[in-house]
Amino acid sequence: MKNAISGFLHPSALILHPLLCARGCVTIAHVELDTIHCDDSRYMREVDDGSVQLIVTSPPYNVGKDYAQHHDAMGLEEYLAFLNVVWKECQRVLCRGGRIAVNVANTWRKPYIPLNGYIARQLIDLGLQMRGEIIWDKGPSAGISTAWGSFARASNPTLRDVHEYIMVFSKESWKLEETHSGESGIENLEFVEWTKSVWRSPQEEIEDSQRSVWQFDTQSRRSQTPRLSAGRNAHSPAHPTPFPLDLPLRLILLYTNVDDIVLDPFMGSGTTALAAKMTQRHYVGYEISREYCDIAQQRLAALEHPPVIEERLERKKKSRQGNK
Repeated sequence: MKNAISGFLHPSALILHPLLCARGCVTIAHVELDTIHCDDSRYMREVDDGSVQLIVTSPPYNVGKDYAQHHDAMGLEEYLAFLNVVWKECQRVLCRGGRIAVNVANTWRKPYIPLNGYIARQLIDLGLQMRGEIIWDKGPSAGISTAWGSFARASNPTLRDVHEYIMVFSKESWKLEETHSGESGIENLEFVEWTKSVWRSPQEEIEDSQRSVWQFDTQSRRSQTPRLSAGRNAHSPAHPTPFPLDLPLRLILLYTNVDDIVLDPFMGSGTTALAAKMTQRHYVGYEISREYCDIAQQRLAALEHPPVIEERLERKKKSRQGNK
């Protein structure tokens, strides 16, 4: 077995997992659950075809960030070719109706490189169906940019991005055809707000209501903040471009059910895995950096008492009973 970091529910085990199909059938998918593979996601051999309900990821943006095992300054054609191999693997492992959500920012200014457009075209060409595009408004947490171009002059004013994109696609079907349960745990108000295309309004807890623009700090501020060794905060990992915990939390609650499988082919310091564990989903990840794999494991271990989904399901059950 290759290098892998296993989680807590099914450590280092090959799982035979039943799937509930929308057509009433039951199929079996095998995949090693709750594991981060310290390996290249262009070759996800450990993940079976059609076994994953949701992929949440943010690829390296190719802007020269300091990644130990990845060259983040490729030529554009080389970079897009690299991504396309990963997207082909993602398409393979998604189940019928499974979704992929890709967080990306556009880069550079001379010229401006619309990565969201390039990546959308790649995924569409692979046969995935685009479901929409969410604007993540980073707001004050985006920092203060001084890339004015020409300040207060018309010669060359430069637009300064304070947002990123989350593009959502599904495979073969608009509906999630294969799932491991029938309950997601999402609250009604969350569903109403999170299905809007722009996300705003920072949250302290997952139960808070949201706005249409997804606006939250680049590092989520949450009440549950486990500590890592050397005083590192579990929600503030030593990674050059982590996305906030709220981003995968929302996507997981919106697009999957309890016990479904969530994959991140660019796992980084484990934020997607942390969100999956907090919502009682299973995670599978790929990350080529041993350092980030170790940080991810520390973050998962530090989350001793994750919020349980049962309380949400119980509230929903009582609400349904009250409406009868």
